[in-house]
Amino acid sequence: MKIITCVKQVPDKNSRFRVRDDAMGLEEKGLSRVVNEFDEYAIEVSLRLKEKFGGEVVVVSVGGKKVKDAILRALAFGADRAIQLDDPALVGSDALATARVLAAAISKEEFDLVVTGVWSEDLTQAQTGTMLAEFLGIPHATIVMEMEIDEAGRKMNVKRELEGGMLEESELPLPALVTIQAGAAEVRYPTMRNIMQARRKKIAKPSLGDLGIEASSVGAAG
Repeated sequence: MKIITCVKQVPDKNSRFRVRDDAMGLEEKGLSRVVNEFDEYAIEVSLRLKEKFGGEVVVVSVGGKKVKDAILRALAFGADRAIQLDDPALVGSDALATARVLAAAISKEEFDLVVTGVWSEDLTQAQTGTMLAEFLGIPHATIVMEMEIDEAGRKMNVKRELEGGMLEESELPLPALVTIQAGAAEVRYPTMRNIMQARRKKIAKPSLGDLGIEASSVGAAG
């Protein structure tokens, strides 16, 4: 089973935040960044599925030099390889543009499942996952707490969290996309061995041209 796991790097909540002079974002100087907490749950769920069914976990992330730290952490958890989408034209991308470029990269892989966090801690929009599923043309389920996969039957059953703690059960054909809610699994700690091995794992860096994406459709322009 090939599982694609989307990971975002977000500002550390303990950082001192300052708005840029142009009021278009946060001042990067002195700003620490970490892996989005909800994406850590997505990584854990992906790894548990790999341990049960075999296959590989491929991490995909959008960002420049700093995002490599988030990618290496995901690889240290146990992911097999990564795809880093790094292009100056991607700066300023909203959820739609981010979903567009993620879909272009993921569509190059013969995947069974795409896993994301339910939302990012910095924007809390919960839009990228659902739009990514639409671009990929696959079914999706959001706020997933539990899942069971029937690999032979190419389908999965999920339980997604509703208001008041209620759970809704749904069946999806594979391939599919799920967004994982916090608490869906207890996140493991990277072992020292995996931390050392992470730096030897492959990180592909396709360009927008490789993905067939026009610069005008992403970033602030998109």
